[in-house]
Amino acid sequence: MIQAKSYAAQNPETDLAPWDFERREVGPHDVQFDILYCGVCHSDLHQIKNDWFPGIFPMVPGHEIVGRVIKVGDHVKNFKVGDLAGTGCMVDSCQVCVNCKEGLEQYCLEGNTQTYNGMERDGSRPTYGGYSNTIVVREEFVLHISEDVDLAATAPLLCAGITTYSPLRHWGVGKGHKLAVLGLGGLGHMGVKFGVAFGAEVTVLSTSPSKEEDAKKLGAHHFVVSKDEEQMKAAAGSFDFILDTVSAEHDMNAYLALLKTNGVMMCVGVPSKPYAIHPFSLLGGRKSVAGSGIGGIKETQEMLDFCAANNIVSDIEMIDIKDITASYERMLKGDVRYRFVIDMATL
Repeated sequence: MIQAKSYAAQNPETDLAPWDFERREVGPHDVQFDILYCGVCHSDLHQIKNDWFPGIFPMVPGHEIVGRVIKVGDHVKNFKVGDLAGTGCMVDSCQVCVNCKEGLEQYCLEGNTQTYNGMERDGSRPTYGGYSNTIVVREEFVLHISEDVDLAATAPLLCAGITTYSPLRHWGVGKGHKLAVLGLGGLGHMGVKFGVAFGAEVTVLSTSPSKEEDAKKLGAHHFVVSKDEEQMKAAAGSFDFILDTVSAEHDMNAYLALLKTNGVMMCVGVPSKPYAIHPFSLLGGRKSVAGSGIGGIKETQEMLDFCAANNIVSDIEMIDIKDITASYERMLKGDVRYRFVIDMATL
């Protein structure tokens, strides 16, 4: 077994604290890489607090993981010691169902294996995430990272990046489309960057007027304060797509009114309570509400390559791991521009 160090939650009531544990040995198809940086996702906090479902404790969060390969299995073909590597929200799947074969491992019919708060495929032990010094992952679920990028700022692409990239690509958002990005946080700021890069006319919808300057700096063409009734009324029926990145409760009906006929609201945020949508919000204009969960491995690599070629990274604030609890508190207040990333050298 491989000795590993981490920060873990022992139960939903405790803060993260140092915890030593064991990872599996590197098998013939495995890649081991030392973790250099790990992004902090809102879902990390949701899961250690059991907001969505009962967790597996002790829990080591983190699924925006980048580092450098230190060991590969005998049958590994695409990685070698010294390569930069990354892992996102999943570390395995059945790999044989129709979805896996189509490169949609995130929708594995048997359920993919989550990077943390899950169980290994053989049920032998829980999975532990990136708030740790090293990780062992099947080659098929390890991503190549360019040597030419800002590595720390690339880490959030493994979740915030692919979570916004995938729905925009799936629904073909691009030139000639009007896209609204609801919420300007870790996900939203990546949605703006991708929307602009794909050629759409991008508007940010936010409850915070103070974020207008940032939205414009990120490339957004317009900004609507969603608490302003006049601005919302003026924006009614004007968007082809809305990318909803908000993970707090919000009035879906008010935002559906902003869609054109046949418009689509793409939901990637996960509030703690279900959406409350009135049928009339959909019937009046044949509007659709759709969901999207991360992306498959092939698409995630495509996204990383696109970002490297177009100089797209996340806007980050680097933190020491000892400051993780304070960072969660700031994240809940929206006090981060726009993703915390842990420097794992501080572990």
